[in-house]
Amino acid sequence: METQILDPKRQKQAKEYAKIRRRFMLLDLVLGTVLLLAWLLLDWSVLLRDWIFIWTQNQWLVVITFGAVFGAVFSVLDLPLTFYSGYVLPHRYGQSNQTLSGWWGDLIKSALLSAVIGGFLLEIVYLVLRTAPDTWWLFTAGFLLLFNVLLANLAPVLLFPIFYKFSPLNEEHADLQERLIKLAEKAGTNVEGVYKFDMSRRTKSANAGLTGLGNTRRIILGDTLLKEFSPDEIETVLAHELGHQKNHDIPLGMVVQSIVTLGGLYLTSLGLSWGISQFGFGSISDIAALPLFALFLGAYGLLAMPLSNGFSRWREWLADDFALLLTGNGEAYASALTRLSNQNLAEVNPDPWVEFLLSSHPSLEKRIRNANLHHPLP
Repeated sequence: METQILDPKRQKQAKEYAKIRRRFMLLDLVLGTVLLLAWLLLDWSVLLRDWIFIWTQNQWLVVITFGAVFGAVFSVLDLPLTFYSGYVLPHRYGQSNQTLSGWWGDLIKSALLSAVIGGFLLEIVYLVLRTAPDTWWLFTAGFLLLFNVLLANLAPVLLFPIFYKFSPLNEEHADLQERLIKLAEKAGTNVEGVYKFDMSRRTKSANAGLTGLGNTRRIILGDTLLKEFSPDEIETVLAHELGHQKNHDIPLGMVVQSIVTLGGLYLTSLGLSWGISQFGFGSISDIAALPLFALFLGAYGLLAMPLSNGFSRWREWLADDFALLLTGNGEAYASALTRLSNQNLAEVNPDPWVEFLLSSHPSLEKRIRNANLHHPLP
């Protein structure tokens, strides 16, 4: 395939698309904040807790019932925004192939999965709140770290197949498979295999990744990537993902995120202690204080976002540099990033404030320019 150039028409659409998505993100944030304040200031939280107490005093049932109602109210009220931003908008800008029934199916599966995982985590957090009210934030952060390690290991074999169909590369791509496995070996990374997944059933965007830990680590390639990208381009994209492995970004990211989470949980513990008297809750383990818990933790997450994104951009730069050194093919990597920009309708040069506050990756314009400085090895 020929070397790609940025499509001015696509970039104009990408800027519009990104701007609208940011507006919806802000609307979603405002709606969430208003709902949390309503739960607290209008006594919905206390009323719901007292209603549940009529039926049961069992703490496990109280927590899961409160969490289910609390989550369901927000999901239902947020549904119009979710539908427009997740279905209408991608179709309007030609990025989605998904049918309406397929979108609803994914939404239901996501909701059920969130309910199971979220319900489990909520029960654990409130168990720790009840048994260790002074140090709950420390134990919770430790548990979340272990849980994230387990989830990273199991996600490729248990969670991803819920949404996508994975299959080993067929004979048509045998050469590419051998090439990618050799590239992984060159990078010092063992992989269980190379798989493609059916992105095209949902989107026109392309993607690839290296997922899992240990014996579940595998290379995954979207069928849209296989169809539109050259082998050289795919190799450089995977080399970037191998850079994350080589630089230990997955365990390092988990540790950094755990430290950030620890700070948020500690500040949330201070906020809960203050809120007990302000809102008349029985203790910090009172389930009626859940909206206050979410409000403090959410506010902390917003304040910490630039720091987390800054760390992520740094690691992405290092992964880019590794990919360029490993393949020696900056031309192909620049072409791959350009093709991703065009195909995924990604804004290549967002405003500096957008990149600083919201972006987990450096701007594509900077990354493409950096790749173009590296020429193929002789």
